Amino acid sequence: MELSEDSVGAATAPLPARAYQGHRAGIVSRTIANVVDGLVVIAIVVAIYAIIAGVSFLLHPASFHFPRDLGWSIPVIGFAVAAPYLAFGWYTTGRTYGDALLGLRVVNRQGRKPGFLIAVLRALACVIFPIGVFWVAVSGANRSIQDIVLRTSVVYDWSAHPDGTVR
Repeated sequence: MELSEDSVGAATAPLPARAYQGHRAGIVSRTIANVVDGLVVIAIVVAIYAIIAGVSFLLHPASFHFPRDLGWSIPVIGFAVAAPYLAFGWYTTGRTYGDALLGLRVVNRQGRKPGFLIAVLRALACVIFPIGVFWVAVSGANRSIQDIVLRTSVVYDWSAHPDGTVR
């Protein structure tokens, strides 16, 4: 028996979740995925800080001190990490690490992963205006401000590939 794309995606979903395959995700799933992605970005920023401190130590071991008075550099580095992280995930597979853990995927109007420009614009919109995601809680269609403006959706999708097929 050959499985259709829909049944393949549903077959890889946890049994209780199969009824939600392809439906728009709600605020709880999206918030948890966003928290996970935020932790990934924080880990990357901490790694960058550690690399800078390590290089500083190697260059000047006698007078070494951890970088201080970072001021605006931490938020700027966070932005410089978060936007490409989100855009890359959404453009390549339609999901970030947080999305993958929760079985979510960002799709365009045609139900496919967003193109490069939409992925970048969505990432910038989410980093600049993260509170827009909470519109999902009041939207009857479970869409954030970013989704409405860029005509995207976040759906439950446990399939292995961005086109919905398992290879």
